Amino acid sequence: MLYLVPTPIGNLDDITYRAVRTLREVDLIACEDTRTSGILLDHYDVDTPTTAYHEHNEHDKTPHLVKRMRAGHNIAVISDAGTPGISDPGFFIARACWNAGIEVQALPGPTALIPALTASALPSDRFVFEGFLPKKKGRQTHLQSLASEPRTIVVYESPYRLVRTLDDLIEHLGPDRQAAVARELTKKFEEIERGPLPEVREYFAETENLKGEFVIVVHGAD
Repeated sequence: MLYLVPTPIGNLDDITYRAVRTLREVDLIACEDTRTSGILLDHYDVDTPTTAYHEHNEHDKTPHLVKRMRAGHNIAVISDAGTPGISDPGFFIARACWNAGIEVQALPGPTALIPALTASALPSDRFVFEGFLPKKKGRQTHLQSLASEPRTIVVYESPYRLVRTLDDLIEHLGPDRQAAVARELTKKFEEIERGPLPEVREYFAETENLKGEFVIVVHGAD
């Protein structure tokens, strides 16, 4: 069986009893980064063997993991933080397991997009999650398609491209859109900046040493 196990996005307390029990009971844990995951596993006294499983090796490694599961082994997949398959490894092996007739269980748990959305004070009854926007190819076309999107828009971004992405959103969606940008969610220095897109952009443009991953939430088109 394959288990997709969410892990904390910052605060180590944000993990379920079921997740910890599952990580202790499986035969192998496939980690996005074994060093990063090692901190969490040590914290909860999980001594299950681990193996590296990430976007650069998932195509080569998945057949081997599927073979082990077909032989009766149980394997858990975890990412560095959050829910596997949500802008992290997980989708590819889940699809391979379903195609091979292997049961897949996805545990509920942490993900950055829901706390950012609910804390943004923007409409959350209907929203669209865009993950990371294209870096180059198709970026402008994609942004243009979002201009008429009526649902609240949720985007992930790195600190290196945050201001550029906010500039692009202002250009394609307009300067009047209300937005919120969250960073360091669940951590000591958690921060959520709200306001019109240009004001939010200006705030982060003037902030030095931006770190962590960011969640951008933008009001949909009227």
